[in-house]
Amino acid sequence: MNNHEKKMIAPIVITILVVLYYITYFAFIISLVGGIFKILLGIIPIVISGVMIYVCVERIKEIEGGEEDDLSQY
Repeated sequence: MNNHEKKMIAPIVITILVVLYYITYFAFIISLVGGIFKILLGIIPIVISGVMIYVCVERIKEIEGGEEDDLSQY
């Protein structure tokens, strides 16, 4: 396992944990609420999960490109 692969583990694990948390949390809330709120509350975790996965993919591309330290750009 090279250095780049080690640096990819944390973003992937955090993304998986956050996505599972949001889906579980909103599934619990949806089970308590009725009506149109179920649809609205169903869209929120999907959007948040999509954004989290997109950010994780971008971070992996940065790591593969050799930009492990984003703070050095500022």
